[in-house]
Amino acid sequence: MPEQPYEPEGVIAGTGMGGAMDLGASEATTLEKGPGAPPGGGPAGRPRSLWSDAWRDLRRNPVFLLSALVILFLVFISLWPSAIAPGSPLSCDLAKSQDGPGPGAPFGYDGQGCNVYTRTVYGARTSVTVGVLATLGVAVLGSVLGGLAGYFGGWWDALLSRTTDIFFAIPVVLGGLVLLSVVTSNTVWPVIGFMVLLGWPQISRIARGSVITARQHDYVQAARALGASDSRILLRHIAPNAVAPVIVVATIALGTYISLEATLSYLGVGLKPPSVSWGIDISAASPYIRNAPHALLWPSGALAVTVLAFIMLGDAVRDALDPKLR
Repeated sequence: MPEQPYEPEGVIAGTGMGGAMDLGASEATTLEKGPGAPPGGGPAGRPRSLWSDAWRDLRRNPVFLLSALVILFLVFISLWPSAIAPGSPLSCDLAKSQDGPGPGAPFGYDGQGCNVYTRTVYGARTSVTVGVLATLGVAVLGSVLGGLAGYFGGWWDALLSRTTDIFFAIPVVLGGLVLLSVVTSNTVWPVIGFMVLLGWPQISRIARGSVITARQHDYVQAARALGASDSRILLRHIAPNAVAPVIVVATIALGTYISLEATLSYLGVGLKPPSVSWGIDISAASPYIRNAPHALLWPSGALAVTVLAFIMLGDAVRDALDPKLR
């Protein structure tokens, strides 16, 4: 009969320091696979990244989940306000002026006899539209200008720095009063354009600093040594690693832009009737705060909840994307 091979209980593995250690069979198999192999065999798992870790933390953060639910609800009523609000926000009856809650009007009526509930729901569309479009415009313009200045430096960086200093010296509300007072359009585009005009310097500063930090890393130097072009280095290596601070600041700024639109509309230089806006409703209800406080409290409350939701979302995203806070 052929002799059965001898299966040792353990093996001797070199320690790499001139010695040896006695390993069991399972430990020896694990050592042969290497530290990157998952237990039990199979291909190595997907490497962890900043984005995967951030998403895992966000899913476990109750602040993020609560704010995300509020924002999803706002997006829903912005797209389909008629699904939960009856009638038209421009349909008013002076006979019901300043009346309290009633059938079909759970929030009561304002000074013009308009349904406060319907106008509050439809006002979300304007606020979300202005906030999202202004944030996108600011993020794109500021990221491009700041990223180019941080990567190339030189006179372009100096010119951008001095330009941003000039814009930072302009008070936002005062600038809105001056620039928007000559605009006669009732659309949201002049307000969005004004916010992009005065909002991009903040994002550009953030993007510039992130790019300056990222371009000093070894992987950027290696890509440059291998002959990669500037555009490839910016798009493939620097941008993915420098965009996290921009996302955090833009998310928090979105709520600020919604509040700014309401402020400008309240002052009479933002959106104007017959547009439906929380700022317009707050301005119209201010003279009747004693006789009809409901007409002021509901749009004000909706504005406060919306701004708070976006600020909470931005704080949660900041905590998840900042490794120093882990």
